[in-house]
Amino acid sequence: MCGIVGYTGFKPAAPILLQGLARLEYRGYDSAGLALLRSGQPILTIKKAGKIHCLVSAVQEARISPVFTSGLGHTRWATHGLPVDKNAHPHSDCRNQLAVVHNGIIENYRALKRRLRSQGHVFKSDTDSEVLAHLLEQGLRRKGWVGAVRWALAQVQGTYSVVMGYGGEPEKLIGAKSGGGALVVGLGRGENFLASDIPALLSHTRRFFYLQDGELAVVSPSSTRVLRLSNGRSVTKRPLEVDWSVQQAEKEGYAHFMLKEILEQPRALKRTLAGRLDPKTGEVKLEGPFWSSAFLRRFRNITLLGMGTSAYAGMIGRDLLEKYLRVPAQLENASEFRYRKPPIGKDSLVIVLSQSGETVDTLVALREAKAQGATIIAICNAMGSSATREADGVLLTHAGPEIGVASTKAFTAQLGALWFLTLYLARLRRTIPPGLLLQKGRALGHVPRLMQKVLRQRHHVARLARKYAVFHNFLFLGRGIQYPIALEAALKLKEISYIHAEGYPAGEMKHGPIALIDRRMPVVAMALRSSTAHEKMLNNLMEVRARSGRLIALVEKGDREARRLAEDTLELPPVEEDLGPFVSILPLQLFAYEVARRKGCEIDQPRHLAKSVTVE
Repeated sequence: MCGIVGYTGFKPAAPILLQGLARLEYRGYDSAGLALLRSGQPILTIKKAGKIHCLVSAVQEARISPVFTSGLGHTRWATHGLPVDKNAHPHSDCRNQLAVVHNGIIENYRALKRRLRSQGHVFKSDTDSEVLAHLLEQGLRRKGWVGAVRWALAQVQGTYSVVMGYGGEPEKLIGAKSGGGALVVGLGRGENFLASDIPALLSHTRRFFYLQDGELAVVSPSSTRVLRLSNGRSVTKRPLEVDWSVQQAEKEGYAHFMLKEILEQPRALKRTLAGRLDPKTGEVKLEGPFWSSAFLRRFRNITLLGMGTSAYAGMIGRDLLEKYLRVPAQLENASEFRYRKPPIGKDSLVIVLSQSGETVDTLVALREAKAQGATIIAICNAMGSSATREADGVLLTHAGPEIGVASTKAFTAQLGALWFLTLYLARLRRTIPPGLLLQKGRALGHVPRLMQKVLRQRHHVARLARKYAVFHNFLFLGRGIQYPIALEAALKLKEISYIHAEGYPAGEMKHGPIALIDRRMPVVAMALRSSTAHEKMLNNLMEVRARSGRLIALVEKGDREARRLAEDTLELPPVEEDLGPFVSILPLQLFAYEVARRKGCEIDQPRHLAKSVTVE
């Protein structure tokens, strides 16, 4: 969840590190720091609790010399120890000859700390991460810099993405990974970089490669070298050329990344479908040996894995796959999957959904499914991430960088990928008549235009937000394929406005939640006329109204009966039932955003949350 940036080259390091850390703010953090290295100079470390601006102020006050052309920086999301200055990264050894930044959790840190203290080491923080600096100090007494790193990390149990600097070889940074989130190496000319995510480095390079678990990168201004941690053997890496622009990773005049990303969704969906779906003919295609394999014609069951927003997208995908493939499908919360020991085998297709491809619970579930013999498809936004490397087949969503912690365009891009995958597999397995298949493909191709229409209602949504921002609890109700939208809408409101909200199947209301309804409990109902359960949803609206509930209804244009029952409405263009989630989620994302804005909340960096959860 934390952010890492490393630089070694010919430019002053501090501005590059600070810029990179600022671009990683979306990952969530409560303190930040940097360490600067220069031959013949002691390591200069500056770290502060709070937001990046606190560190920037401290760096400005320090009047750092431009001769420091190597360094590493970190934004910390606290796990061990309070978010105070001493617990911020980077951490150092007793002699201040080393600097270490670490993402992950060292599970055996207590035993290591006791051992190191008994050997005379003095600890300055309460973190698990500091033990790495003292282990490196011991390793340097008997080995060279690379050898010390390999020796120290061999003592560690747990997860880590770590970057380290040594005053004795200040231009040679070392990064290593074993779980703990992504670690990428950025390739420049006369300079090279390390970071926990690509957006941190887009101003400097578009060429990257990811470290895999068990790998170590030695990075200097003129070269990068990758070794296996276990045996020191060289590893050949092929750089990726990313097509994200710096502008995509910046706000471009919007007040918040979240608003920008909500409004980008029609374009993001077009990118997800581009080259795979012909919107005019409805033809679908995927190229490569995996996508034409015999397995995809014969698998017998499907499991979808995800967390949070990705899980709700997976719920919709489950319904689509079952309906059009006539194959049993289930959605599993990835963090619970391994404990249930579900019957997954060689005839199972497992679809993993993750925006970052680095969510630790999802990766653990992926590996469990693979160990049981399942075939894995990863639907992901991050090329080269752990999920894409470990899966058998990959569907990249191509949504571009998503910076806001509360996921929006990743959700609709994942829906697009799931819809497309459903159509492709239905064609392969011949479970839909060819004419109907093309009709569905054309309908999917028209969805971005419908989404654009809905987003034009932003000002109407803002007016509703002004009215309802004073309430402290919300219920969201949906039926069928709209039930996951109720869950996702409630999650968005919780995440960024800190208002308690719950999503329920509308049929569940009479089994408990109806007891909560009164004038202080707004109810948001998905009442689209295209729904097969539209009449039942109208009955739910009547039940809310009879109990003096404040009712907001999502209705299709021309639905007078639903409009009459609701206190307020959000009107949507007519759309096929199975495509409804693409348009119904948009005003609810905007509603959450506008409510949070009215309340003055930190929209892009909500408290206690991080973009990518890389520790269990």
